[in-house]
Amino acid sequence: MQLTLLGTGNAAQVPVYNCSCAACVRARAQTRYRRGPCSALLECGDVRWLVDAGLTDLAERFPPGSLNGILQTHYHADHAQGLLHLRWGRGLRLPVLGPPDPEGLADLYKHPGILDFSRTLTPFTPIALGDCTVTPVPLAHSRLTYGYVFDGDGQRFAYLTDTVGLPPDTEAYLKGQALDLLVLDCSFPPAAQAPRNHNDLTRALDTVHALQARQSVLTHIGHALDAWLMDEAHVLPDTVLTGYDGAVLGGPCQVAWTGSV
Repeated sequence: MQLTLLGTGNAAQVPVYNCSCAACVRARAQTRYRRGPCSALLECGDVRWLVDAGLTDLAERFPPGSLNGILQTHYHADHAQGLLHLRWGRGLRLPVLGPPDPEGLADLYKHPGILDFSRTLTPFTPIALGDCTVTPVPLAHSRLTYGYVFDGDGQRFAYLTDTVGLPPDTEAYLKGQALDLLVLDCSFPPAAQAPRNHNDLTRALDTVHALQARQSVLTHIGHALDAWLMDEAHVLPDTVLTGYDGAVLGGPCQVAWTGSV
């Protein structure tokens, strides 16, 4: 089982439009520091599922037949905007699984095109996607949002974005799992008070400590956190890495990491 981080940015992405902070200046000069809309690609056996459709070039990235479907964490625009164009394809049906949000995004439910929204997911109820088992878990966000636990090839990953902390039932469930990998929302540098919708580093590390995954990777990162991490005095724990666009996690080495940038 392998999880590729296609995008690791928050809604503003990095660089932020018209921002001259150190992180945004660096990202404009060096493309490896750019962060696109938060999304991932799950691969297990011959199954490939996109996790969130915030990227706007999905038709170019994924030729017809290359995806089995899309798992949506929720329907905020930065996680679902790529569906608006993709739906107008021809000659196939593409399942989109996610939380039962009656509003969805814009008019997607009214005019779904090739997208099949007929199946929704139930919290803590696992489903089989080929050789992989996927279990949705509720997250703490401003609209109905699921994280996902992926089990396959003897590995167990948790992908948890967008969230600030965890609901008690989700935390209790995840504490009972032996996680090889935790991919966790961390949008902001440490803050005295919890942000409204996303983890700052303090809350993210609290969750890391509570779940005790073998390896944790931060995603949904904003430019202020990147700028904070550029200070050499600010060091993450040994088991916590900063995600980056294109990072490949999992595979035969459990967590295959080519280096944080």
